Amino acid sequence: QVQLVESGGGLVQAGGSLRLSCAASGRTFSSYAMAWFRQAPGKEREFVAAIMWSVRNTYYADSVKGRFTISRDNAKNTVYLQMNNLKPEDTAVYYCAARLGFQFFDVPTRYGYWGQGTQVTVSS
Repeated sequence: QVQLVESGGGLVQAGGSLRLSCAASGRTFSSYAMAWFRQAPGKEREFVAAIMWSVRNTYYADSVKGRFTISRDNAKNTVYLQMNNLKPEDTAVYYCAARLGFQFFDVPTRYGYWGQGTQVTVSS
């Protein structure tokens, strides 16, 4: 079992940066693939980024590639999402998700564990 708690959201102007954190409980954190999804009002939850147990394996949605960086610290049971050059269209609730295993998936239904979400608002 993994429990996830996100933090770091807030209000930022376009072009600014935020760093989201997701603290996970569980002794086998390194065995889980971790991901960030986001959901804007009236829209479906969409994939943002994922990282496998090996920090060399990362994946990004095209819309955030080059601006966002996902990382993890297995010793601290924490995954991060560094978001730079934020745009108004990045405004959403950001969710941390986890799944046991080493495969990459970009659909929410493949992830069994979710945090409560953190709001990110980018003003123009």
